[in-house]
Amino acid sequence: MLLDAASMYFRAYYGVPESITAPDGTPVNAVRGFCDMVSRLVTEQRPSRLVACLDLDWRPAFRVAALPSYKAHRVVAEQAADTNPAGIPEEVPDTLGPQVPILLEVLAAAGIATGGAEGHEADDVIGTLAHTESVDPVLAVSGDRDLMQIVREEPTPVRLLYVGRGLAKAELLGPAEVAEKYAVPVGRAGEAYAEMAMLRGDPSDGLPGVPGVGAKTAATLVSRFGSWAELRAAITDAGDTRLTSTVRSKLAAAAPYLEVVEPVVRVVQDAPVHLDRPDTLPATPADPDALVALAERWGLTSSMERLVTALHKAAS
Repeated sequence: MLLDAASMYFRAYYGVPESITAPDGTPVNAVRGFCDMVSRLVTEQRPSRLVACLDLDWRPAFRVAALPSYKAHRVVAEQAADTNPAGIPEEVPDTLGPQVPILLEVLAAAGIATGGAEGHEADDVIGTLAHTESVDPVLAVSGDRDLMQIVREEPTPVRLLYVGRGLAKAELLGPAEVAEKYAVPVGRAGEAYAEMAMLRGDPSDGLPGVPGVGAKTAATLVSRFGSWAELRAAITDAGDTRLTSTVRSKLAAAAPYLEVVEPVVRVVQDAPVHLDRPDTLPATPADPDALVALAERWGLTSSMERLVTALHKAAS
């Protein structure tokens, strides 16, 4: 199980009341919500291995170099480095940022592995670990639709538990589900989803897309071609009848964008991922005393007890 940690603690922060505080009044709603989500996921899915994947760089230089608008609207000038732990985006609420170091301490004390890659986002960490896994089926957990592109059947199955609407309404997606949901070919559902995303764009990430090409047209286009390179080649081939003259004109007008967008949208599969410990699901906390101390200091005793119980049951 690969957790998109940032995606999950953002949702925990907004899903759990900020009135959940430590004895000293510090908000700990994101920590509590995240840990309770992990407890539930471990209990329901019973993974043998678990990694919380981190954003060490939420706006990687290679993506910004390709497309300067990438997440540009999220940047806040003169953000102090010491207030941005673990690569937290600058738009993070003031009361969420300080909770992330607490969360990382909890994960370390519990013995849950964290993984990151310098210069890369959590999506790239997940994409790399999923792509290189050759033994166990993989379940990624995220509220980020971009990770729909990693689903596959072979050589080991990769699924996405999409929690964009919360854990209670989570969707389990594989190639068949992504193909049905977005009307793309099931045989290359993940790859086709990424291509569709390039064409339609995503304002939340600063991706303009191709003007005049929405989700339906994008899905139709990627269904007609076997690869991104094949689609792009058809733009300059007037004899390729898979593109109408109207659509060809729209794509041609967006040529500068189409030339650079692929590395921005594609999830990296060979990032230099580093795990802080083996990814085996711990049956007992790595540092029980530290976990107890954290629970007492931050008023998280019940949440920590649920986490320890879930780990023990899943590993037994």
